[in-house]
Amino acid sequence: MSQSRRWLEVRVRSPASADRSALLADAIVGSGARGVEERAGWFIAWFEEPDDSAAFVAELHETLTRETYLDRIHLEHDWQEHEEWAETWKRGLVSRRVTDRIVIHPSWIDPPDVSEADIVIELDPGMAFGTAEHGTTRGCLRLLDGLVQPGDRLLDIGAGSGILAIAAARLGAASVVAIEADSLACEAMRENVERNGVDEQIEIVEGFATTENIADRGAVSGIVANIEAGLLAPLFDGCASALPAGSWMIVSGILDHEWADVEESIVARGFSVQAVDADGEWRSGRFDR
Repeated sequence: MSQSRRWLEVRVRSPASADRSALLADAIVGSGARGVEERAGWFIAWFEEPDDSAAFVAELHETLTRETYLDRIHLEHDWQEHEEWAETWKRGLVSRRVTDRIVIHPSWIDPPDVSEADIVIELDPGMAFGTAEHGTTRGCLRLLDGLVQPGDRLLDIGAGSGILAIAAARLGAASVVAIEADSLACEAMRENVERNGVDEQIEIVEGFATTENIADRGAVSGIVANIEAGLLAPLFDGCASALPAGSWMIVSGILDHEWADVEESIVARGFSVQAVDADGEWRSGRFDR
């Protein structure tokens, strides 16, 4: 399967206040950016190579203006070779203790002050979403710790780098089906799964999650889904079909102003909210069936 090895780098800025500019980062991510970095007043984002870069940038400008209500948004764009990303994505990644026992670290950094009781996960995300630098990932990890039980059968929807599937396996899950539509993310996930020695517990499925293929997996102990609210909502019926009484679901990728609607929709399907994790503007929640 051919893969894009050149990325459209888009630089975006607006003279709006910091609070309003935060909306810009969210809108960029919602437009399909692989990642967003704030640097010297600019948001730097990377997109897969479009067929027509000029038309893509013009459409992106219209989308960002519509989504943020900001009048003055300035865009510049350039190209970045895929090989350059091997160094670009390393910026800002550090060893991070997310819970009392879960430590995430990139391969080039030795985690400090760890004990035999710690669950240490070595993770190189590459072009895949999912590092402990993002509030949604941290929220899911905090909710998973203490919830996953030995022998659990789990689904990870929108698995990205594989960080949550790996954590679940290291926490004792017998099996995790990690569903991810992006081929480059699956490539990074396979490497991370092997690096952490959990390849016998994790099945990677390349493709989009749907109500039908989630339900077809049969009853599972739990589901974790860290994807944006607009993609998550259509999957709730499938998740409900796969989760029997006594099971649980963790959802994330939800902004604070979206949370009430998401919670209401899940509760209406026979779940009760057990915990809500707030990390900046992001919300993650655990629901029990």
